[in-house]
Amino acid sequence: MAPTLPSGRIAFWQWPLVAVRLAALLAALLVSLAAYYLLAPFTRANPVPPLFLRTIGTIAGLRVEMRGAKPLRRGILLANHVSWLDIPALAGATGTAFVAHDGLAGIGALRWLCELNGTVFVARHERRSVAAQIEQVRRAMADSGCLTIFPEGTTSDGTGLLPFKSSLLSAVEAHEDQMAIQPVWLDYGPQVTDMAWVGEEPGVDNALRILARWRPITLTMHFLPPLTGDQCADRKAIARHAREAIERVMAG
Repeated sequence: MAPTLPSGRIAFWQWPLVAVRLAALLAALLVSLAAYYLLAPFTRANPVPPLFLRTIGTIAGLRVEMRGAKPLRRGILLANHVSWLDIPALAGATGTAFVAHDGLAGIGALRWLCELNGTVFVARHERRSVAAQIEQVRRAMADSGCLTIFPEGTTSDGTGLLPFKSSLLSAVEAHEDQMAIQPVWLDYGPQVTDMAWVGEEPGVDNALRILARWRPITLTMHFLPPLTGDQCADRKAIARHAREAIERVMAG
């Protein structure tokens, strides 16, 4: 592998690989959009978005391994968040949609792509909109069967966990007694600090840095047993017990 350069700098010998991958990503997007709109009138749960996201991961060099409990077909996944690769990995493996904070909703093209995959945007400080968000969750669950929340609220360096924000669970709190909730540890192994998108690094620089890698990126997804009983008493209990479960498996 080429030596790691400072953030935002790609060595000249890495650019051909980046160019090939960007061309492949654009081709995948165009084909997927055509397939999505072709199938849209005939299916409620469109199979194209998770297939497209899985393709993104493959083009970027992602290799996914799954361990532990059986992933939920219907319910909520609570996962740590390290990289933008977390999203294609989880969606490609489980077909999940995502709950995201409303800051992303202001980026037009990104919002549009997220909505194609059934993303629910949560206004964490807008309590008046909780009822509407609950309805969004209900519709998203009906379409995809599974939703993923990154309760840290942002990406970490992957060597530990940030506090889990129970406010991100407000939109699912009304459904606690109707759905299973499963913690997931996303483990990039010894290369985790290279994968992490943290600090002041711009998103484009991070994406280019990952696309410039020649070696595959291995991500092991550990699906832990779903929370039960008092662990699901309320959103604060859910956040606390999910975090503790992931910390235990991280500690080995």
